[in-house]
Parts: sequence; C-alpha cells; structure tokens
Amino acid sequence: MATGGLKLGEKILLGVVALICVFAVVSFVMLEVLRAHSDKPLYPVTTHFDFSAEGLRGGVIFRKMECKSCHKAVQNGTNMGLDLDGIGSKRSFNYLFNFLKNPEATYASKTIDHGSAPKEAAYVAELPEADLHALATFLSELRASRGSADAPLPPGKSGFIDEMVKVWAPGSWKSEFHDIRQDEKSDKKGAASDAAGK
Repeated sequence: MATGGLKLGEKILLGVVALICVFAVVSFVMLEVLRAHSDKPLYPVTTHFDFSAEGLRGGVIFRKMECKSCHKAVQNGTNMGLDLDGIGSKRSFNYLFNFLKNPEATYASKTIDHGSAPKEAAYVAELPEADLHALATFLSELRASRGSADAPLPPGKSGFIDEMVKVWAPGSWKSEFHDIRQDEKSDKKGAASDAAGK
C-alpha cells in the first residue's frame, strides 16, 4: 500500500540536491559576471606571443590550413591533437621545420595524423618550403612563461620550491646538482640558439 508524500529522508536528500544545484548555478553566474567585468583573465595566461612578420604569415597559414581543427594555438582551436601554445619553449625552430617537412623522420615513432598520405594532416609536408618556414616560425614564437607547465625552466624565485628543497633535499644535493633557476644565462642562451636556428 503506497502512501502519498515523501518520507523524511527523501525530503532531506531532495533538499540537499536542490541546494547543490542552486549553489552551482549561482557560482556559474557570479564567475561569468566577474569575467565580463574584469580586465584581468580569470586564469593566468602562461604563454606569450611576440610574432615577427614571418610568424604572422605562418599564423595565417595555420588558420587557412585548418590546423586549429586538431590543435590549439594562441589560445584558439581544439585539444584533439597536441596543444601548441608554448611549443616554442620546448622545441627549436629547426626541429619544428624538420617535423613539418618530414614528421615521421623527425618524430621517433609513427604519428597519428601526420606523415605520408592518406593521413589527415599529411598535406602539411607537401606545402611549399616557404610556407613550411613560416609555419615553423609561427610555432617557434609560441613561447611559454618561465615556470609554466610548458616551459623547460622552473620559476625563477619561489619561496615554496626553496622551502621544499631545504626540507627534503639531502645535504649532498647542493654539491652534486646545480640549481638551474639561478642560471639566468640558460634562458638567454636558449633564445639566442633559437634565433640562430632561424
């Protein structure tokens, strides 16, 4: 025999679910309002772009060739393929140019959508050399801020890292290893070698 009405436990459960839904909607609306009225981005931007004329031309080719249907660059596109923002901090111009020209010879294993036809992005390797140069320049200029996940170097000054090293690193660590955060020359050398590679 069914009784009409909810039991106390069901009422409490329904009330908790309703509160969670209301909280989620209110939070979403507040974040959207804050984002719309703020000059600062909601999340820190860890990549920067300072494009040369050749890099800008490569960006146009990147968009025209529909590369952003699989890749994200300049915070635009999809994440189906590799996120290319910050790749210029990981790879040199020469590596990127050689990859675009002959992906599977540069990359140690078979690529999913690059390489010889009939792969989807095989057309990239068939572009004229001048276009490949522009594309490689564009990609090499997608740089990551130091300390971001895409950067090869950790943040320069970090109280958290310093404290963790002091607490957890063995005493012999300082004599065996070099702290690359204190080597500002490595940043400048990397930028100079990338520029020389072009």
